[in-house]
Amino acid sequence: MNLKTRVTVLFCLAVSSVAFAQNNLRLWYEKPAKEWVEALPVGNGRIGAMIFGGVEDELIQLNEGTLWSGGPQKKNINPDAPKYLQPIRDALAKEDYKTATALCRKMQGYFSECFLPMGDLEIKQSFASGGSANNYYRDLNLSNATATTRFEIKGVQYTREVFSTAADSVLIIRITASKPEMISLDLKLKSRIESKIVSSGNDQLILSGTAPIRLDPSYYNKPGRNPLLQKDSLGHTGMRFQTILKAVPEAGNVSADNEGIHVKDANAVTLYLAAATSYNGMFKYPDTQGKDEKAIAQRQLKSALAKSYDDLKTRHISDYKKYFDRVSLTLTDTTNNRVNDILPSDFRLKLYSYGNYDPGLEQLFYQYGRYLLISSSRPGGTPANLQGIWNKEFRAPWSSNYTININTEMNYWPAEVTNLSEMHTPLLKWIQNLSVNGKETAKEFYKARGWVAHHNSDIWGMTNPVGNKGDGDPQWANWYMGANWLSQHLWEHYAFTGDKEFLRKEAYPVMKEAALFCFDWLVEKDGYLITSPSNSPENVFVTGKNEKYSMTEGSYMDIEIIRDLFTNVIEASETLNMDKDFRQQVIAKRNKLLPYRIGSRGQLQEWMRDYQEEDPHHRHTSHLFGLHPGRDISPLKTPELAQAANRTFELRGDGGTGWSKGWKINFAARLLDGDHAYKMIREILNYVDPTKGGTGGTYPNFFDAHPPFQIDGNFAATAGISEMLLQSHLGEIHLLPALPKAWPEGEITGLKARGNFEVNISWSNHKLAKATVKSVKGNPCTIRTDIPVEISGVTSKQSIDGKYFLNTFSTQPGVTYEIRPVKN
Repeated sequence: MNLKTRVTVLFCLAVSSVAFAQNNLRLWYEKPAKEWVEALPVGNGRIGAMIFGGVEDELIQLNEGTLWSGGPQKKNINPDAPKYLQPIRDALAKEDYKTATALCRKMQGYFSECFLPMGDLEIKQSFASGGSANNYYRDLNLSNATATTRFEIKGVQYTREVFSTAADSVLIIRITASKPEMISLDLKLKSRIESKIVSSGNDQLILSGTAPIRLDPSYYNKPGRNPLLQKDSLGHTGMRFQTILKAVPEAGNVSADNEGIHVKDANAVTLYLAAATSYNGMFKYPDTQGKDEKAIAQRQLKSALAKSYDDLKTRHISDYKKYFDRVSLTLTDTTNNRVNDILPSDFRLKLYSYGNYDPGLEQLFYQYGRYLLISSSRPGGTPANLQGIWNKEFRAPWSSNYTININTEMNYWPAEVTNLSEMHTPLLKWIQNLSVNGKETAKEFYKARGWVAHHNSDIWGMTNPVGNKGDGDPQWANWYMGANWLSQHLWEHYAFTGDKEFLRKEAYPVMKEAALFCFDWLVEKDGYLITSPSNSPENVFVTGKNEKYSMTEGSYMDIEIIRDLFTNVIEASETLNMDKDFRQQVIAKRNKLLPYRIGSRGQLQEWMRDYQEEDPHHRHTSHLFGLHPGRDISPLKTPELAQAANRTFELRGDGGTGWSKGWKINFAARLLDGDHAYKMIREILNYVDPTKGGTGGTYPNFFDAHPPFQIDGNFAATAGISEMLLQSHLGEIHLLPALPKAWPEGEITGLKARGNFEVNISWSNHKLAKATVKSVKGNPCTIRTDIPVEISGVTSKQSIDGKYFLNTFSTQPGVTYEIRPVKN
């Protein structure tokens, strides 16, 4: 069927497909997944599952958020490291980049560990009636975090519902048929980790295993070295895990053996899957000091079994919706085109890639990012890693680790603004623990105060430069700003929530220690403070001698991150009215930081010297950190720098991997260029065929295509759309700062602004129609709009800033203020 005929047929089905149009927050498909990036993800922040939706052979790929290789960070990793720091600095000062690069390799430690796949649940379903499946349908409903597979065979409708519930800490699978005694199943649990079925009752399987104590990244395959180690030189093994699968049929028969669970002629079956590991925190060995994973899994299973399926589902949906329903987005389809809502999601994405107008797809993609964050990052759990909590590979791309030169931070850009502050807490707690290891690394590698972290980390809080003591390329391994960038998240959580106790007890001490490391790391040159050694993450410059290097002095991303950190520390100290002497030291050092320089092409320089890039279109645009996520560059406050940033953006281009395009949405939004931001949305939503590949875009299941899959692009896109509609990083609530022509009418509710304001915005004819601002803390408020407005119930101080109108007023805690355009 050709494209035109298919669209015509689907349009004719619109009347009988009202259900799809009424609830457009679904990913749905007409056939089972063949590839992993066609399967649908569910998660409760700990147990993740990818559902393929097969008919006779269903595969559910399983993860547990704490299941990693390795153990606690070792000490005394590279005791000789400090002696190379000054020779590196001396070489860089003489522009002897070759020597400096070679010496940087001598200041490396071990590689990070790997996030592992827990296993596979295989469901073989037999059908007494025989025949092929008709009316096949599978979906993921973002509104209630439930995945459904449905099909008919000879007049019998079969349905599978799957959800991973945070309320009860288990994965639930419910299999039903429209006629009695039609459910027959064979269930198996398998794992690529060293494991075995340790016991089976009449209705359950127990799979126990042990992760490697060391697993090298997939890109590191040194001759003569086994990439996997089950036991280290001290006798430690990796963490244990246990997975329990229990089948509860209604009628019929059930039995179990070492081959699996067998269900025969049941009316319905509910499967309960509990899982746990012996992980007991960042600093304890999981073998000798680990938790009792068996008792934990049994306890979770027992608790879930005490509830009915309907109760479990109700509790799951209620728990999920209290987060998800906080924000709604409507991008009005001004053509009233109903066809888009009834198209299968993969086909809809393909049409969009061909240029189809589909604002509903854009709002679906926006909410998918929020769904993924709720599903992969929950209070008390681990932070979302490079793939959230979904990974099928034993040696995953880049170990599915925490890559902290952009990717981990990007995961949490939507957390505060999209009203999911609680989902931010796993990262915030991890940062606090990471700082403990970071102090050891700062002392051991650099004889410095404070704490440091580099390019990669893991569940164990690894903070050393990676590379197995010399095998890592310094252009990514020897990057020193991880602690400083991560500290921004501590400040942002305070900025959005206004939680002074968090700032005082948790955030400020960690931020201060990061600043102390900078005190010892910065060196003076030509009257300015710079970093040395330094690089611009993963990029390479070309010298006047046509030589290519990455290690240098004073890369601008370093300076921008440190300036951001110092500013946040100063403001935190002022807010808490403490540490005045230290604050003055920070102010003095901030004032001496290398100032921005505009290069020969009108661009913000990436390096202290105006070097050319080896790759002018490199995926990293690190030197625009001050524009986003920093707050140093703005068209409203620093127009000359903003113009140079825009020129940089222009030269670097719109190409790149999925996450890179996600960052560029945010850059364009901060430059107040809504149409450019929208162009980047269209590009990140470019369909990527999983069998053919492509550079950047979106897979059929709407996962971000790096390629391969990285979840950061999904999160960055959601954050970027929020930035287009609301900005507050300059101490103002800027309504509709980057509204594109493609969105003439719409509404968003529940966004958060810094200062703990909750904001609703509606617009029509590309102009603000109405907004409300709820002041949670009672902080002063400034509203920035591009049309004159009036604010109900208050007398505001009004002023004009260029083409914008500012209204400043006092607020009361808990009061909502209505903002409307001034009537002519």
